[in-house]
Amino acid sequence: MSRFWSPRVRQLVPYVPGEQPQIEQLIKLNTNENPYPPSPRVAQVLDDAALRERLRLYPDPESRRFSQAVADYYQIERDQVFVGNGSDEVLALAFMAFFQQDKPLLYPDITYSFYPVYCQLFGIEAETVALGEDFRLKLTDFDRPNGGIIFPNPNAPTSLGLPLAEIEALLTRNRDSVVIVDEAYVDYGAESAVALVQRFPNLLVVQTLSKSRSLAGLRLGYAIGHPALIEGLERVKNSFNSYPVDALAQAAGEAAMADTAYFEQCRDRVIATRERTRTALETLDFTVLPSQANFLFARPPAGQSAEALAQQLRDARILVRYFNKPRISEFLRISVGTDAEMDAFLAALGDCLGQ
Repeated sequence: MSRFWSPRVRQLVPYVPGEQPQIEQLIKLNTNENPYPPSPRVAQVLDDAALRERLRLYPDPESRRFSQAVADYYQIERDQVFVGNGSDEVLALAFMAFFQQDKPLLYPDITYSFYPVYCQLFGIEAETVALGEDFRLKLTDFDRPNGGIIFPNPNAPTSLGLPLAEIEALLTRNRDSVVIVDEAYVDYGAESAVALVQRFPNLLVVQTLSKSRSLAGLRLGYAIGHPALIEGLERVKNSFNSYPVDALAQAAGEAAMADTAYFEQCRDRVIATRERTRTALETLDFTVLPSQANFLFARPPAGQSAEALAQQLRDARILVRYFNKPRISEFLRISVGTDAEMDAFLAALGDCLGQ
């Protein structure tokens, strides 16, 4: 029935999410989910009978209580916060709000693969900026005419972060277009650019509760920026869906943001496991990039195929992410699980290498 599709839909190459198979006793290290449950305060929200009663009503279209919790956490004003149904939706609305310009959007050549999808969907001209041979992003390479700039920090899937001083220098040079810093993984070792929002009205920082707050299944994200940028996002949102964030997500997000101690405990455990796994992989002669995320980007030893290893691990009921793309086709992206999960992964990997 594709004859009914509009011309743009015919041309789309959709984003391909990480595999979510329904297989028992599977160790999932392919989608960068948090291996630990959400804050116990979230469980209390789920048991709240009064909240369940309120589900018959429309949710707050401005997500005021959750956005205030975000503002309190970062010590900013609530009108500097925009809330959406996952950071992917926030990014989509931002592409519509800021990047439909007469100059190209700039983003890294190896990065989050939703960016080119949004450009195709919204008819945005784009140019890619090549990472270095070491997979690092050089922000001076963005010093060219543009209708906007976007990059993740840390970058995905490469796991490498940027110093805040380099982002500040870019913003100092690039004042006439919006710069979005996508911070999905920032809590695992990088420096957040939220500290720069007060000084640069063209900066928008996007974050998610899917990773470090263990709420990937709830779909909740937000952006922080100058109130004029937030107003632009609200205009697009209210021209599309006035109620994108349900009442349950708003309440759970508020509870998760408030439980700083639990967040820090889980984050530190993931970082410790990541570093232990990195050392173990290097002992197996893998080349591992220095990660500031909750995953590792690793190249198998000489003579070993990343694609074949991914399949062998899958046969052992362990999923990792393989990208059949230029420059990264010999790497695996490995999410950090619990210590027990990573031990099982390393044992299975040893068996694969032995074969």
